[in-house]
Amino acid sequence: MTVTKIAIVAPVFNEEAVIAQFHARLSETLTSLINIDSQIIYVVDKCTDNSLEVLRGIAKDDLRVKVLAMSSRFGHQMSLLAGIEQALDADAVIMMDSDLQHPPELIPLLIENFRQGADVVYTVRTDTLSVSPVRKVLGNLFYKFLNRLSDVEINPNAADFRLISSRVAKILSEGFAERNMFLRGLFSWIGFKQVGIEYVAEKRAAGVSKYSLSRMVQLAISGILSFSTKPLQIGIFVGVSFSVVACLLMVATLFTFLFDRSLPSGWTTIVMLLLLFNGIQLFVIGVLGVYLGGIYEEVKSRPRYILEEEISYRE
Repeated sequence: MTVTKIAIVAPVFNEEAVIAQFHARLSETLTSLINIDSQIIYVVDKCTDNSLEVLRGIAKDDLRVKVLAMSSRFGHQMSLLAGIEQALDADAVIMMDSDLQHPPELIPLLIENFRQGADVVYTVRTDTLSVSPVRKVLGNLFYKFLNRLSDVEINPNAADFRLISSRVAKILSEGFAERNMFLRGLFSWIGFKQVGIEYVAEKRAAGVSKYSLSRMVQLAISGILSFSTKPLQIGIFVGVSFSVVACLLMVATLFTFLFDRSLPSGWTTIVMLLLLFNGIQLFVIGVLGVYLGGIYEEVKSRPRYILEEEISYRE
């Protein structure tokens, strides 16, 4: 595939300490590309620091830069989508984080694989220097669990650092109306020719990770809701299984009543069974509630994001 223009989409949330360093490395890499026009789109997700002001100064000095400031906190996935929808005129869109854990020096390799016919070139972390072993294990367990539930195979070490062709970007922008987007899964679901590139994620140059445990749980739930209805089927299976157990216990209780009248009344057993079956019912109701909540969020049809300001000094 030919490529004459690329767009870099980089979400930003409280990266004041590192964004200038990231831009310098990114700019050096893009300048080295021959006969390729480039645009850099920073999407600022309502920061509490001075990231937006730093980027305002960067945009003045670098006419390739466009800054999108969100009106509220819409999250990492919506920041990526906002940037992609502003870059539909590019031959390819490259998504990457702005904390330098995604090395800009890999961009030429992404472009080379795109030229060879890949519509999606994703990166696969072979190691993450700044992530604890516990977090790595939990992440791998989540993706194994998700792949068991879903018909869409998702690489457990795939990052949001990837290149997508213009037709994939247009499909994502125009063909999907859902709010709870799990982009890693969607790119696998879309298909086309996809190629993976291995890399080692660097340590954060400054600051701390913005993905708290609660946000990781929200992303996990979004992934399960987007690509699997098997939890609902599991609820049915659990319900049927315990109904069978209940029937067997009823038969056993009847035989005990008929042939051994000296046994105590069995209040302990009754209480244990009530607690057990109530727990199962609450579990199944909880699964139904999560899916119902997802439907509720979708049918409201609110905007997926709102831009407060666009900053660009290119005429």
